[in-house]
Parts: sequence; C-alpha cells; structure tokens
Amino acid sequence: MSDGYSVTQDGAIARVTFERPEKGNLLTLPMLTEIAKDIRTAGTDPAINAMVVRGVGDDFCKGRDPDGAPEGSPTTALEMRDALIEPILGVYSAIRESEVPVITGVQGLANGLGCGITAISDVSIAADNSRFAMPEMRANLPPTLAMLAHLDRIPPKSLLGMVYSTDTIDADRAVSIGLVSEVVPLAELDGAVEGLLEKLAGYERASVVTCKSYLQRAKQADYNTANDLAGNLLSVVLSSRK
Repeated sequence: MSDGYSVTQDGAIARVTFERPEKGNLLTLPMLTEIAKDIRTAGTDPAINAMVVRGVGDDFCKGRDPDGAPEGSPTTALEMRDALIEPILGVYSAIRESEVPVITGVQGLANGLGCGITAISDVSIAADNSRFAMPEMRANLPPTLAMLAHLDRIPPKSLLGMVYSTDTIDADRAVSIGLVSEVVPLAELDGAVEGLLEKLAGYERASVVTCKSYLQRAKQADYNTANDLAGNLLSVVLSSRK
C-alpha cells in the first residue's frame, strides 16, 4: 500500500485497487502516470480477460489529490498540459484502449476524476450508497477532462446538468442516465462484481475482446458499415475455432 494503489493478477482477472482509504482514495499525478502504464500492460496481456478497478474503504475515489502536484509551477499552457493534464488523460485513454473490458465497482463518493473513471469504464456496478459529482465549476474550472470521460456515456443534457450545477447525484439517478450499469445494495456489491468477473474469466478471450472492439467501432459507423463489421468479426472468431 506504500504507492497508494496495487495491481495484481487473479487468474484471468487483473485487479487495480486504490488503497488510500484515509484520504478517500485521492489519486496523485505520479500515481495516475503509473496506473495508466499498468492498465495498458494488463489490457494487452493475452492471459487477461478482464480488469476490475476498486477502491478500499468507504469511498471509491474522491478525485485528484491536489497535494500530489509536481515540484515547480508550470506557467505556460504546454507546461500545464504536460504536468497536470496528461496523467489524467493517460488513465482515461488506457481504459478506453484496453483490449479487455474494464469493470468498476463503486461505493460511496466518486468525485471528479473518480466519476470520470466510473464513466469511461466498460461496466460499472454501483452500491446503493454511491454518489457522483463533477464539482470543478465551483472553482471556475471547466471540467473538460471529466466531460471527455462521460462524452459517449450519458446524454448531453445530463452531462451539462451535472457540470453546471455541480450537484451530487445518487445511484438511482446515475443508473437512469447510463453513468452506471447496475445498482445493488452495498452488502451485495462485492458479490455482484465478482459474479461478473467470474463469467468474464470463463469466456474465451477472443470473444470478450471482440465484443468491446465491435461496440467501440460500430457506434461511430453508419448502419451498413456496422452491419459488415458485425459479420466480419464474428466470422473471424468462428473460423479461429476450426
């Protein structure tokens, strides 16, 4: 727990665990850089079928730790992007580009960056005590990075409503707008997450990877292209079994 998070392999499942419960699992910029690298490595590992991201303690992740800023004070836009922004974008892109699905199990508060990680993951199971917020506008900071994570996950009016109001929404509201996949009682969260992971571990990796790849590519395509892609990908999987 010295690094504030851990990455372990459990059979065909990679587990990323935030381990700063005393700080609400706030993530520092150096942590984010390393987490992105670990997710990229696990996401292309042929022995891994799925990845799960969890937070120890009462809260999933309260966001970025302001105390973890790099030494010195970046002043130009380029310096600020390299020092403050790229570590966050790196985590989002690592999750998005992972060949295997990334699952989040969320309890308590998912704030700012924590809300973004929840949104950009492929499946999110939330406890009924979970809460979600993008509070950046309270400090007149446009949360474009968090908005990126939500961009094709929730409707635009719901997204801007969260951004401009900075209000915290509950789990029922989160599932109604598509921010999370499912809501379960807190006592059942571990069982629900592990049940899904057990199923994913039992599938053939090629089938798991194909589902995520198809969805990402097809939703950007017109119907005829999505039609062809669906047939082509399934044909490849079926032919590989001969």
